[in-house]
This record gives sequence, structure tokens and C-alpha cells, in this order.
Amino acid sequence: MRVMLTGGGTGGHIYPALAIAKGLLARDSGTKILYVGTREGMEARLVPEAGIEFAGISGKGLPRKLSLDTIKVMGESTKALWQTKELLRKFHPDLVIGTGGYVSGPVVLTAALFHVPTMLHEQNALPGITNRLLAKVVKRVMITFPESMARFGTPKKLELVGLPVRPDIGRVTRSIGAKHLGLRPDQLTVLVTGGSRGARTLNRAMTVVLEHLLQRPEIQVIWATGNVTYQETVEGLEAQGIPWKSPRWRILEYLKDMPEALACSDLFIGRAGAASLAEIQVAGVPGILVPYPFAAENHQEYNAKAMVNSGAARMILDRELTGETLWKDVEELISSPSQLKEMGSASRVMAKPQALNKIVDLCLETAWH
Repeated sequence: MRVMLTGGGTGGHIYPALAIAKGLLARDSGTKILYVGTREGMEARLVPEAGIEFAGISGKGLPRKLSLDTIKVMGESTKALWQTKELLRKFHPDLVIGTGGYVSGPVVLTAALFHVPTMLHEQNALPGITNRLLAKVVKRVMITFPESMARFGTPKKLELVGLPVRPDIGRVTRSIGAKHLGLRPDQLTVLVTGGSRGARTLNRAMTVVLEHLLQRPEIQVIWATGNVTYQETVEGLEAQGIPWKSPRWRILEYLKDMPEALACSDLFIGRAGAASLAEIQVAGVPGILVPYPFAAENHQEYNAKAMVNSGAARMILDRELTGETLWKDVEELISSPSQLKEMGSASRVMAKPQALNKIVDLCLETAWH
């Protein structure tokens, strides 16, 4: 089978596409895959690094306001349609899959116009505008959250599949995870991360939370500050006289051991990106979610609301986040293990651990029908 994948702009679109690529190759190593993205996007680096063939085309997101740039972008998009037509002619795909971002638009649209079987994967509870438009012309739309269903006007095409997560998520035991991080498996553990770059508002609020946790020696903390904000966070802790190198705390620039960290954690504090939420669901960990306020169409807030409505999380808006508002929720939850356990169970109910298998099954079915 020959599959063309497309998605870009952010890791939230790229990583699911790469997971699908790996899932298809695991099912049949003879599958030929071509990933189409923009030459300037993250995908131009990440896809070749993953060992997947990459083809770059023109493309740029539409400006929020009508201007001369809008005309330039439309010109780039028109060029992308012709470039996609050439790639379709040369590659002859049996299936084209879009995972979102503006690059998906011309690729999936052109494939559909040439009667190539097409599919979409939507990661967020609030679908992006590109996927909402493309849903009218594709054969199938795979979604991550049930809440997405009402936002697509194509109910017969929808398939609730979830979002693929790293294979080790949910498979590491608590004792192994804790040992790996040098922590005790029998103590309540809080995991905090604002992503690889970090979240300044979250880190500042966590500094206050750590001050309170000095009085709670039974609580362990794993906190990935992000590479951009690590130094200022550590300096802030030292300025407050907080002994951040405590043996019961792990304050890191970047957390590369997420499967182990989730395995020994009882509460997650962080942003509400679809990939992060899929991982805490599979691990059965509840959350205090602080949606990134500048995400496209504010989709992280919709993701967080889905978790809150299921009883699996609490939400604090970024503009309302302070050290004391965060500590209020943290204190209440760490003081009620039974509530944490209930929320963790609700998180696990939302999980789709077989997401990748289901996606691959649907890809094969769509390509050959």
C-alpha cells in the first residue's frame, strides 16, 4: 500500500501523523509512505529524523485580518495545489491522510478532487477550521473526543478512535517508575509540566505551591520547567529560599522519562494539549489543567472542558492562575486520596489505548473500498 500523510505547523499535528506512519509500517513493512509538509514548518525537520520520506510544498497560514499578506498566502496555497497534483501523479497513493494544520488543506483537497481515498484525524475537542472544511470532501473523519461529533456536519463519516500515545505509556509499573526517578512508590506524587519550552505562568505559580509543600514532606514532586524557563525558575526558587534540590523533588529542565513519571504520579498539572491528555488518560492520572490561551481557536480550553465534564480534571484559566489559586486545588486534592482515585478512574475511562490499532484498521479499510 502507498500512503501519503500530511499535517504540520505544530507538534500536535505532526506527531499523530508520525504515529500513524509507524503503525502502518508495523502492520506491513512493505507499506510506502510519503509525508507532505511545508518546507519551513517543524515537519521538515521532524519527519526525516523519524526516517520517513518527506516532500516539501508551499504553504502558509491565513492571516487573522484581511491584508496584502492574505493575497500572498492565497497565492502560496494555489501553488501548493499544483505541487500536490504533481506529487500525486508521481507517488500514486492508495490513501491520503491529513492530521490538521494549513498544509493539510491543499493536499487532502487535491487528493479528494482526483478521487484518491482520503481521511482526516482530528486531535482536539474543537476541530480546526481546515479539518471542518475538509470533512465535506473526505471519506472518513477520525476523532479523539466525543465532543467533536457535534462540531462536524458529517455524522456518518465520523469514527471515534482516540489519539495514539507512546507504547510504554500505561505499561510501566508504579514501583519501576518511582525507582527510575529515585522516588518512593508509596508516597503521593505530583507531576508538573508546561511542555518542552515551558509555561512561565505555570512555573511562577508552582514556585508558590512548592513553598506550601515544604510543610508537606509526604508529597513528592516531578516538575519539568521547560528549557526556556528553567534558569529563571531555579533562580526564583533560590531567591525565595526554597531548597529545590530536596530528595523528594525532581525539578528538571526537560522530562524525557514520561512513561516512568506518569506511572508513579497521582496528579498531573499542565497544559491541555491533546497528546498530553491522551497520555494521562491511558495512565489513569487526573489533572489540574491550565489551557494554553494562545492555542488556535482556543482549542485547549475545549480539551480541558471535556476532561472536567468527565470528572477527570479541574481547570484553571491561564489569566486566573496564581500560586494561591493553584495551591487551593492542589491542597484539596492531595488531602483527599479517595477523590484523586475517583478522578483517576474517570481519566482512564476516557482512554483509547487501542487508538493506533483502530486507526490502522480504518486506514486499510478505507484504502481498499
